[in-house]
Amino acid sequence: MRRSSAGLLLATLTLAGCDGTATPPTHWLELTDQSGAYSAAITSGGRYVLVGAVTHGGSLWELNSEARLYDWNHQPGVFSVLAAVDFSPDGRYALTATPQDLVVWSVDSGRAEGFWSSPGEILAAELSRDGAFALLGLANHEAIYFDVRQGGIRTSLRHPARVRSVALSGDEHRALTGADDYTARLWDLDSGQVLQQVTLGNTVDTVALSPDGRMAFSSASLDQALVWDTTSGEALFHLSGNERLFPRKLSYLSARFSDNGDRLLVGRTDGTVELWDVNRGERIRQWQGHKRSAFGPTSTGIIALAFAADGNGWLAAGSNGVINWLR
Repeated sequence: MRRSSAGLLLATLTLAGCDGTATPPTHWLELTDQSGAYSAAITSGGRYVLVGAVTHGGSLWELNSEARLYDWNHQPGVFSVLAAVDFSPDGRYALTATPQDLVVWSVDSGRAEGFWSSPGEILAAELSRDGAFALLGLANHEAIYFDVRQGGIRTSLRHPARVRSVALSGDEHRALTGADDYTARLWDLDSGQVLQQVTLGNTVDTVALSPDGRMAFSSASLDQALVWDTTSGEALFHLSGNERLFPRKLSYLSARFSDNGDRLLVGRTDGTVELWDVNRGERIRQWQGHKRSAFGPTSTGIIALAFAADGNGWLAAGSNGVINWLR
């Protein structure tokens, strides 16, 4: 899942809170100064993290050594405001996107592979395998599948509202989008047709697809969050918002399925990270991200997640510019 940084404003306005059972991180690392981050992405397995800082642009970090490898900005001598960042599934390429343009980088060399202007304001982005295409959510009521090697739009997906979150299936034939018209839509990227859609009660600001594309996660601001079947469009289970007497008004900024689709990791605006058993529809673990200060109404929103390569840990990056190791 790659989503708009606009949700970070909500994170600063939402009072911090958890259910009283959250575990702190075992280790944490500051990636930015106190101003925090607009965007972040973590490679599968958790080797690298890419962060778009509020005051000093983009940077790539190697997490085993906790070393900053490259500073990535779109103009020399100017810190870019990165609305969205992502890695290709194999971790070889990275994408950085300002609201106006995007760059694909080689993770190994640190060099730019291509620079393109966007046909609309970029709110969200996800990079395909081999860094060949990018799925972009735009403010002009469109999602586009953009050829970042040759340039040009391969598929255009028209919406009735701004597109705040996007996700690609593992085979890259389907796309999931979340828009301001309260609707999450599953698309066929070859035909540009809508396959399924789910309507929630507010702006859909976070979506994710399981690697095999069978399941989707969708959540709306201070509204429902659920996992649903992409074949039938039916809800499999709710994470929040469907309680009968007092529905919980939670907002999620990030979500990621495990490689086998059995687990779902989600990050909330109040700094909480949850691990869910997808087959049983049950939450099995919960953590709280590191706070830079013990005081203040809220600590951080969780904007990027990953399952650790050893299978026994998780990583979560916060809007306060801190990455957390979770066990």
